[in-house]
Amino acid sequence: MAAAACVPVRVCHQEIVKFDLEIKAAVQDIRDCPGPLSALTELNAAVKEKFRHLRGRIQELEQMAKEQDKESEKQALLREVENHKKQMLSNQTAWRKANLACKIAIDNSEKDQLLQGRDSLRQRKTTKESLAESAGNITESLMGISRMMSQQVQQSEETVQTLANSSRTILEANEEFKSMSGTIQLGRKLITKYNRRELTDKLLIFLALALFLATVLYILKKRLFPFL
Repeated sequence: MAAAACVPVRVCHQEIVKFDLEIKAAVQDIRDCPGPLSALTELNAAVKEKFRHLRGRIQELEQMAKEQDKESEKQALLREVENHKKQMLSNQTAWRKANLACKIAIDNSEKDQLLQGRDSLRQRKTTKESLAESAGNITESLMGISRMMSQQVQQSEETVQTLANSSRTILEANEEFKSMSGTIQLGRKLITKYNRRELTDKLLIFLALALFLATVLYILKKRLFPFL
């Protein structure tokens, strides 16, 4: 009989654990609920239903414990039942605290909304003055921007004039450079021609000197050695 009862005991224990976890999650949802009160009411209704199922499973487990044949198994199950009851009481305490915290948060939120509404009315009263002041500031800023743009245009004109003068100077320098380049090219040609002419003159002088020496030697030979 004890072996046959083991399966429903295990199933009942698993369901108790499942409802316990679901209640903890629902309590956390209540703690984080931003409102309104209708949403909080729906969450509380769901938690009540889960507590009803949990209480029923604990009662079933307690009844199964009383029906156990072995005293040791009976006492072990009764201890589990007691632990589950304590855990359920702890969840109920957390549930009440979560509800209290959520209601305080919702009340504070409603107060903040009321205060924001009053601030909005004050802001509407001062809107015309702030708009007039902003318009004056914008007009003054636009005038300052206009003056700045005029100065920028004048500076741009001066810059363009400076660039034009620089361009003319560069063109004149370029023309001078071209004329100097032509003169340098002509000088290079003259120097090359002079070098060639100098080389030719040196060659002619050398040939004339050689011819002169040959003539002198020939005359000396004839005078000194006529028999040769």
